[in-house]
Amino acid sequence: MSKITELYQTADWKNEKHVPAITAPEKVKGDELFDVEVSVGKEVAHPNTMEHHIEWIKLYYLAKDSDKAVEIADARFSAHGEGDAYTEPKLKASVKLNKCGKLISTSYCNIHGLWTSEVDITVEA
Repeated sequence: MSKITELYQTADWKNEKHVPAITAPEKVKGDELFDVEVSVGKEVAHPNTMEHHIEWIKLYYLAKDSDKAVEIADARFSAHGEGDAYTEPKLKASVKLNKCGKLISTSYCNIHGLWTSEVDITVEA
């Protein structure tokens, strides 16, 4: 049996429609709010149909020298054409950090499974 970490797929989000693309500043000031957006299908559109869609996106923060990630945000997408309603797979959050680390995102496609990406973030005094 596989470990859950072995089930996550990665790729360049500019060429792959399933990878959660994290948009955040590379450097932020400690204890000041900044915006983070995570989207699936940023460059290559992902289908949003009953048969093929993104069900959720999660955003985590892993502080430098830590082995425990903190869940920052979670978005579920429920409308994939029912009653002519659609939700696009985008998550937005305002975040405040006090330590350098990584922002890590995961997403789930109902056909192609689990996907992940990460970006480093520098926190300045």
